[in-house]
Parts: sequence; structure tokens; C-alpha cells
Amino acid sequence: MTEARLQESRVYAPGGGFSDANVTAEAYARAAADPIAFWEEAAHRLDWSEPWHTAHEWDPPVGDAVPAARWFLGGKLNVAVNCVDRHVEAGRGAKVALHFEGEPGDRLSVTYADLQRRVSQAANALVALGIRPGDRVVIYLPVLVETVVITLACARIGAVHSLVFGGFSAEAVRFRLADTGAKLLVTSDGQYRRGTATEVKSTADVAAAELPDLEHVLVLRRTGQDIPWTDGRDVWWHDVVDTASPEHKAQAFDAEHPLFIIYTSGTTGKPKGLVHTSGGYLTHASWAHWAHFDAKPDDVHWCTADLAWVTAHTYEIYGPLSNGLTQVLYEGTPDAPHRERHLEIIERYGVTVYYTAPTLIRTFMTWFGAEFPRGHDLSALRLLGTVGEAINPEAWVWFRRNFGRDELPVIDTWWQSETGAAMIAPLPGITALKPGSASVPLPGIDAAVVDERGDEVAPGRSGTLVVRRPWPGMARTVWGDPARYRDAYWSAFAGRGEHGGFYVAGDGATRDADGYIWILGRLDDVVNVSGHRLSTIEIESALVAHDTVGEAGSAGVSDPVTGQAVVAFVTPSGRAEITPSDLRTQVAHAIGPVAKPKHIVIVPDLPKTRSGKIMRRLLAQLWEAEQDRRSGRDPGPLGDTTSLQNPWAVDDIADVLAAAELRTA
Repeated sequence: MTEARLQESRVYAPGGGFSDANVTAEAYARAAADPIAFWEEAAHRLDWSEPWHTAHEWDPPVGDAVPAARWFLGGKLNVAVNCVDRHVEAGRGAKVALHFEGEPGDRLSVTYADLQRRVSQAANALVALGIRPGDRVVIYLPVLVETVVITLACARIGAVHSLVFGGFSAEAVRFRLADTGAKLLVTSDGQYRRGTATEVKSTADVAAAELPDLEHVLVLRRTGQDIPWTDGRDVWWHDVVDTASPEHKAQAFDAEHPLFIIYTSGTTGKPKGLVHTSGGYLTHASWAHWAHFDAKPDDVHWCTADLAWVTAHTYEIYGPLSNGLTQVLYEGTPDAPHRERHLEIIERYGVTVYYTAPTLIRTFMTWFGAEFPRGHDLSALRLLGTVGEAINPEAWVWFRRNFGRDELPVIDTWWQSETGAAMIAPLPGITALKPGSASVPLPGIDAAVVDERGDEVAPGRSGTLVVRRPWPGMARTVWGDPARYRDAYWSAFAGRGEHGGFYVAGDGATRDADGYIWILGRLDDVVNVSGHRLSTIEIESALVAHDTVGEAGSAGVSDPVTGQAVVAFVTPSGRAEITPSDLRTQVAHAIGPVAKPKHIVIVPDLPKTRSGKIMRRLLAQLWEAEQDRRSGRDPGPLGDTTSLQNPWAVDDIADVLAAAELRTA
């Protein structure tokens, strides 16, 4: 198991104006006493056209059997109706659902009544294009109102959507089209990114070429650029959606009807298409958003994730809209046209809940440091949140101090594409906060840290993070490959526990004496130095705590003496020149001498997925490839890079390595 060495002693007491929090401490005991009844109560927060007759069934992964979870059997609902129509019918149609801000500065506010009209038009257009319940639709768009509209329209008619980041390559889009057998691709003429209008339709055309199942490409006019066109296949949004009837009668679908497929990038092999269903997913998403963000009717919620990321599915579409909140959508990058754009947006719309990724917080630290920009009114903020990977304690404290007036709770959430919604997170007004820890499992969730036998580890020990009981929001399978679902997530502890198996998250973790869980990173993001298994997250946290470092990524690379050595890739904070010896001293002091990086490489950026996760595997591969090159060996190809938000970082790091006199101990 990984050795947990980094110590964090700061604790922030609960409080801060949450005396009327939505969830109180008794929820933990109630959920533990009867978890099925607890989730049934959560499901009753939604509108069902037909009630369920059986709350839960579970087929465990025994032998070669594929695990299967079913929730709210016999129940029927319409997900889009729960997110839009029911609020209009309750008299809240005039409430703003979405404040949209485009990167060029265009703005639009959409009420729930207007959203209902738009979604109904899109639903009618989908039906006119031949889309039926169960058909797959791939959505290749940036963060726009129309992206939310077409997603909800798919849910409304029972089509299965799969959102793809608008910056992905043709290869990545084509894989998803082919794997799902999609009948429709939705894209745009272009998109705005970092101040530039970039044409994307030609990329979509390469992805869509000669796919037998694809019938149409629906194109939204966003930038007004000239684009290639295929008559008979391509159709304009304004021709088929904007002209469609605003009246649409929604039908209800079974609770286990597929809602969406979201792809994850594994460390090896092709991406996995995780299937989430309607009733269980929406129950978990809606309740979790309401609970750990203490969602109130007057909240203005801003989740900064791209809509193609699972965080946005749950906390930018289905969770907040099912709870009837007002949200902010921002199309562009945080530094377009300047680095204070997010601060302006928070002030302009009176954002109350700001949910973002540790990588962006560390970027803000690099940009602003101790000189946080003044002149922006952030007083509407009442709660902060983080998601993506474990946040470094120093970044957590900086976020609270500068965005949160050193008084707002930081709700650090741990979850995954596979889990559907948050699994480990503090509850406002209840949970004491420890920087760097997502705290304890939410009510209804049985997450634990176990050893190789599946036994829970003692406090201070590290192990494998697992979930020991099924939950409503869990992915049901891998699209087209149920055996891969079993092998990837359930085989390691098949037969263990009272439910016949543990879900394996793929993360290493430790728990402290108070039961708080600390994520140590992916189980394959571990460095083994002379028999000491070290967490890359802990090494990076120690590095980021140094004033000269903006971000850090660490990995294990081959070493003839110690088996593996630590290589650290660091980006400068800009506040002072990086001195490698100082960084090594910093790590030795924070963790121990064995964790000191043997190699330190200063780079302009780190490769990250759209969820903000650092691709440490690529860092190790880049290092080893350079060693091969210097030794005259063929370095071979890198692994899959299609899920990166900044693929240029790979080439930049390769150039740095090629030119560097690599620094070692």
C-alpha cells in the first residue's frame, strides 16, 4: 500500500451561517439504519408519473457474473420534465434558469418558461430527424445555452446523449460516434476560444465520414464562419429547431432507461463508455446537489466545468435544474480577455455558489499570488466547492482566504464519472473542514479504505478506496462491454462484504483518526522508491506549498539503484526563480528524505484532462521516451492523448526535456 506521510493539522469548525442547512447530522444515522429507505425518500423529491414497486435489486459479481444494479423498478419519470416543466407548472416560469455569458461578451438570460419552450422545440426537431427513444445522439458543442437545450431535449424524448468536449480531435469524436452507433451528431460552425473564433465543422466532418449509423449532422451557427456542407446530411439548427413547434407532450420512461453515455480515459486501452440511467442517477444528482451545496431557491450556482465533463452533467445541468436554481454558463477561458474574467462574472450575476477545479485554483494562485485583485464585489458568495482531484492544502487555504473571505466553507467533493454524483463531501454547517480532505462519505454512501484482503485499514494506514454498497447514481455498465465493467471495477473484491462485492474506485487513500478520507491519487500514480510506496499527490502538495511553484506533477521513473525515482515537473508561480535544491528540501521537510525528487523539470504547463486531472502517466512516458532517445532506442508511441484539454503541453514538455541538462540529486 502507499505510504501516507504528509501531515495536515489545520481544522476549520463548521458554521458560517448554515444554521438552517438543508441536511442535518441525523441524516447519517437515518441513512445507515436503512439506506434503501433513505434513497427512496430522496427519490420522492422528484416527480414520478408512475411509482416504483421495488426500490432496489442487486446482482453481485459472483464468479463470471456481471454485476447489475436496478433502482426504483416499475417507476417511470421524465428527466427533462423534472428539470424544467415542473418548475413552470409550479408558477416559477419567470425565474431565470440560465445566465449565459459568451467569451466575446454576448449575454443572454433564459427563464424556465423560455427553457421549456426551447427544449420542446428541440425535442420536436429531434423527432422530425428520426430520433426515437434509445437512439444515441453525440453532442459536440462548447458551453452554450443550446448545449443544455439539446441535452435536455434528448432526455425529454428518451434519446441517449453523449457529450464531447468541443476542443476534442476528430479522432476522439469519431470513436464516440462509432462506439455508440449514433444516429445524430450535433455541432457548430465554430467556437470562441482564447479570443479566437475557431472553425470546427470540418473537424466534425472528418469524425462523421462514412459512418453507417449516422444519418444527420445538426449544425448550430455560433461564429458565422464559412463551413463545408454535405447536402442531405447536414441541417442548420435555425432551420429545424428554431422553426419547430414550442408544444411537446413528454412521455415518461422507465427508471432504468439509459439517460447518457459518458466516456472516461483509462490509463490503457480505449475509453470506456459509462451508461447512466434515468431514475437512479437523477435521484442521486438532485439530492447530492441539494445536500452538500445546501441549495436554496435564491442561489445563483456556477459550476465552471465544460458541459461535456460529468461534473457539468450533474452540477450544471441535472442537479441544479432539478432543484429549480438559477445558474451561470460561461463559454470561454478564465483569462479571456484578461485574468479577472471569473471575478467579473461572479460580481455581475451575484454568484452565491462557485464550484471549480483545483487546477484552476492553482492557476489563480500563480496569476494573483498574495496580491489578489481588489475592486470586485464577491460578497454574494456563500459557499465554495472543488472537484477534479484531491486539492493541495495550500490551494484550499488560498481559495478560502481570497474567494471566501476566510470564512466560507470549501466543499471538497470526491466522485467520478462512474459514481454519477458526489460520494465523499462535507455537509455545510455540520462537518468540520480539513484542507486537502473531502472529509467523510455522504449519507447513504458506504465508502471505505481497505487493504489487499478487503478489510478496513486502521487510522493512519493507506489502502484502496472502495464503495461497499450499491447506490442509485452508479453507472450500470460499460456501453457494449459489460465484462469490461465487471473486470475494471468489481473483480478485485468480488464476493467480499454483505453485498457480494466492492466497487473499486482506482484511487489510493488513507483515513485519519477522525474517519476523514484523504485521497492519495490513482493507484497507478504511485512511486516505489527502494520499497517505499509514495503518493504523487502528497509530493505535489509539498511542492505547491513552496512559493515559487504554481503547479506540480510527479511520477515514478526507472532508476538502476532504487527501482524507481521521483521526477517532478513544475510550473513557475512567477513570484521568484525556482531553485531545485530548495524544492527538494521542501519535500524532505514535508514528507521525508525518501520522497525527494531525484529529477526536477521546469515546464510551461502540465498535461491535464478536461476534469483538471494531471496526466501523470504521460509525464512518466515523456521522461522515459527522452531517456530512450538519448540512448539511441526507439521510444515508441505515447498513450492515448485524446482526452487532454491542452495537448500542446505534451510537445512543450518533450521540447524542454530534449533541450535540458536534466537535474538530478
